[in-house]
Amino acid sequence: MNSTDGTHREPLGDASAAADLQAFAVQLRRMNGEINRLVHAFAHAQGLHATDVQALGAILDADTPLTPGRLRDHLGLTSGAVTACLDRLERSGHIRRTRDSADRRVVHLHYEPAAKSVARSFFMPLAEAASGARSLSEPEEAAAALRFLARMNEELARVESPRR
Repeated sequence: MNSTDGTHREPLGDASAAADLQAFAVQLRRMNGEINRLVHAFAHAQGLHATDVQALGAILDADTPLTPGRLRDHLGLTSGAVTACLDRLERSGHIRRTRDSADRRVVHLHYEPAAKSVARSFFMPLAEAASGARSLSEPEEAAAALRFLARMNEELARVESPRR
């Protein structure tokens, strides 16, 4: 073990570690490309932008209702771009905005149940693909893959991106 969190990390200079890292990168890019293909198809079918679908995903996955400011930070967009995105999503019936009862200046974003159902239906092939891949894996493999993806997302969340 050569890290503070108890995980084993190979130095990037090691040829085997570099080859493994390259193989991970290829598979992650392929998966990202396949998911993006579905996201773009959903966006097109709904008359949305791909960024709008990213916003919907963030709203769906949030532990508590997102605010436009938190969504802006998550997507790395300007306030104006987030407002335009939310206007499109609200006009198309995907989200609704509500004011906080304690502080009326605070706006919360909610994914409309009917729109969520449409998205769930559209993305069912993605869920079925994940289920199929999981069924071909041992439970320990699936658990390890889930831990890896969670750690990867944590690492990526720490990467600073330039402001638009």
